[in-house]
Amino acid sequence: MRVVICGGGVIGACTAYFLSLRQAEVVVVERTGVACAASGKSGGFLALDWCDGTALGRLARRSFALHAELATTLDGSRCGYRGLDTWSVLAGAGRGRRPPLRWLGEGALVQGKLGSSDTTAQVHPGHFTEAVMQAAIERGAELRRGVVTGVILDAPRTTAVGVAVDGEEVEADAVVIAMGPWSITACRWLPLPAVHGLKGNSVVFESGDAISADALFVELTTTAGATHTPEVFPRADGTTYVCGLSSQQALPDDPADVAPDPGAREALRAMTRAFAPALAEAPISATQACYRPVSQDGLPLLGPVPGVAGAFVATGHSVWGILNAPASGEAMAELILEGTTRHVDLRRFDPARLPTG
Repeated sequence: MRVVICGGGVIGACTAYFLSLRQAEVVVVERTGVACAASGKSGGFLALDWCDGTALGRLARRSFALHAELATTLDGSRCGYRGLDTWSVLAGAGRGRRPPLRWLGEGALVQGKLGSSDTTAQVHPGHFTEAVMQAAIERGAELRRGVVTGVILDAPRTTAVGVAVDGEEVEADAVVIAMGPWSITACRWLPLPAVHGLKGNSVVFESGDAISADALFVELTTTAGATHTPEVFPRADGTTYVCGLSSQQALPDDPADVAPDPGAREALRAMTRAFAPALAEAPISATQACYRPVSQDGLPLLGPVPGVAGAFVATGHSVWGILNAPASGEAMAELILEGTTRHVDLRRFDPARLPTG
């Protein structure tokens, strides 16, 4: 079976990988570059049980286990996989007790432990996505650079038979739309629910070995009374990722045109200084931004496109894209090749639950 996947982010890469394990012929079409958007610029945080009690619970638990397996299969050191202790921290006005983490300042108060190295972990999202894609390529998948400009339907327009890429037709037995927030463009070609992009800014500090393997979820109150919620993820490569500055801006046509908000670098450094002054003084190697794909009800779109045989969609994972990518890719591969899923029930994520965009 020949499957064309539109999008070289983490969802497209994982779908390609699990299809390649099942001997499918896979072509991934990517406009800008593998992991060029949120898949390369997010935090890479993983949690076993934070989605328990929600529709995402089983998907997250299966994915958490698959991440551990893939760390062995793909070389975890390359992907930056490791377990983390995770803490809730209060910071800012009115704080003043010395925290137990030596690299936090006196303006921080550790409120409690959110996870241990058994239940929370991380990957470097860009390296993970690239490794998964490379593993798919080594099993026969093709990565093709180009812009998808349409889905080709048969004469009755009820079956997808390929995609148009830069004016050329690429034949397929199945087509998967996995373009993150840019999947909204596919609403012109297929009856799909809309997704929109949630923009977030981040910085990467060159922190060396001074920062321990402890992830932080911070509630920061400024002297002016404003509240921010920065997140801090020290990585195994000696860098530390800090995010926590969102904005509402239009999605550009090309992922390559996504840019940080003016002043984002200074704002995120100032936030960091309020609870980790030593980290805030480290050099910043990257100031970046990405748009996370969000559906109308906040749940992923995983399944067949209503009314069009051979067409599928896999997007809308919001902040849990890196976490839930392996189980999403595995389930999509099962669904496409076998018509059903074995490990995760996708009915809650059926695109038919939402109106088309």
